[in-house]
Amino acid sequence: MPTPTQPDGAASGHGEAPGPDPAAPAPLSRRQLRDQRAAKPSRAGRDLPAAIGVGFVLLAAVLLGLFFVPLAFVGIVAVFAVVGSWEVSRALMAAKTEVPLPPLAVAGIVLPFSAYLGGAEALGFALAGSVLLVLVWRIVEGAAGAFRSVVASTFVLLWVPFLISFAILLMLEDRGRTLVAVVLLLVVANDTFGYLVGASLGKHPMAPKISPKKSWEGFAGSCLGAIVVGIACIVFMLDRPWWIGIPLALATVAAATAGDLAESMVKRELGIKDMSNLLPGHGGVMDRLDSVVFSFPIGYILSVLLLPGVDGTIGLPLP
Repeated sequence: MPTPTQPDGAASGHGEAPGPDPAAPAPLSRRQLRDQRAAKPSRAGRDLPAAIGVGFVLLAAVLLGLFFVPLAFVGIVAVFAVVGSWEVSRALMAAKTEVPLPPLAVAGIVLPFSAYLGGAEALGFALAGSVLLVLVWRIVEGAAGAFRSVVASTFVLLWVPFLISFAILLMLEDRGRTLVAVVLLLVVANDTFGYLVGASLGKHPMAPKISPKKSWEGFAGSCLGAIVVGIACIVFMLDRPWWIGIPLALATVAAATAGDLAESMVKRELGIKDMSNLLPGHGGVMDRLDSVVFSFPIGYILSVLLLPGVDGTIGLPLP
């Protein structure tokens, strides 16, 4: 009889190795190992090929609408505003803060089209009307929790439909379509170079309690990459002095980083990883727009200050 600590083969005196354990998992084939490695997320925590593909499709759709069918570009902005408002309101409602979605959806459509039809003044009136609509809506629904709901809804209005509507204001200015494309390219440069440098060299977190994966090394990479792209865009796309690309790039990187950290702070406060799962590799629409919505107001302001023909009185003189 074998002892409890000996395998049967060793006890029988034949010196045979024990047989395979039927409970052990079967070894993976080469194809299964390859698929398993491909399924692993990148150091950024995302499915990188899916993220690149979705980002390319979105950027192509936006640029095609911007340069060939401006009204379609306004419609795309409105769709982003509505979906982004829905994502944020859903996250807030999961945290026990009631946010009425219908007035936010109306605002997501009205604000971009008001900016397109009437400029900055119309956008301001549309924002005031949207806040009033939210207030009336909550009064009709009942007074319980109304103040918190109105404050949260106003926050969503300002964060998503209002800020993203600056893309429309920028488009309406002299050479505005090119300026919108430049801002988008700077945001892409911020994300791309920040990821490449941060993933390989990042060791010092910028805000570890808010976004542990965002590093100072990645921020430096974003700045340097955006400066190169900004100078190229200013010289070859707008035919203006090269130095304008430097403040435009640095301001865009600062705004994009602030937008990214702001959304990360909101998500951490609400206890969620992504706003939704609508975009493979990105999460939700707001997970893609977090940098963009802060960048367009900065791009609009700097275009007024630094570039000619934006407001007729401020800017560099025309050649």
